Amino acid sequence: MLRRMKRALVVEDDPDIVELIRHYLVAEGFFVDTVDEGQRALERLRGGAFHAVVLDLQLPGLDGLSVCAEIRRDPRLRALPVIMLTARGDESDRIVGLEVGADDYVVKPFSPKELMARLRAVLRRLDRAEQEAERPLVSGGLELDRARHTASWEGRPVHLTAKEFGLLTALAEAHGRVLSREALLERVWGYSYSEGTRTVDVHVRRVREKLPGLADRLITVKSLGYRLVPEAG
Repeated sequence: MLRRMKRALVVEDDPDIVELIRHYLVAEGFFVDTVDEGQRALERLRGGAFHAVVLDLQLPGLDGLSVCAEIRRDPRLRALPVIMLTARGDESDRIVGLEVGADDYVVKPFSPKELMARLRAVLRRLDRAEQEAERPLVSGGLELDRARHTASWEGRPVHLTAKEFGLLTALAEAHGRVLSREALLERVWGYSYSEGTRTVDVHVRRVREKLPGLADRLITVKSLGYRLVPEAG
């Protein structure tokens, strides 16, 4: 059973399907709101606190793909779990849905029990991610407390701006993988365009200045981006 007092939004223009999904969501402990049009769905989401969205792909007006893309662009909604529901079963349609940010994809006709199982799985993944974020991230002498947004080096506090903290967190969570400047812009700043990559370089330089003991491990990968080399040991 999912945790109680959750709120879900069902975005679907078929009344029979709406009632079927509502019935199962209520049984899972959700309060359920419904809308039948994409633009109204965005207005409802931006006006209230929701914990999950079941989103039909084919909607009057703004379609489900556009709604999902808008959800992922909005910093207030970006982490909201989205299950996409559609009559389209082609692989290409599923790929597009997932690429615009859907957490999972269910094809009509569907089993409502399967839909609930997929929703539970998405929420469990989100819970694990939240629990992971509550644990400090350690990389050698660097410790990042993601819950409190504080940093320390060898036990001594280090003052970082919000963007510097986000940059270091992204690199530390990558566990040595290279992150492009564009990926860092999208992750830390929430936007992506080529002229903005200079911003990343400036912030990396400031991090190196504030954490000289980390500078040798904060590596520039020519023409690609940056990586934080895990400390050997």
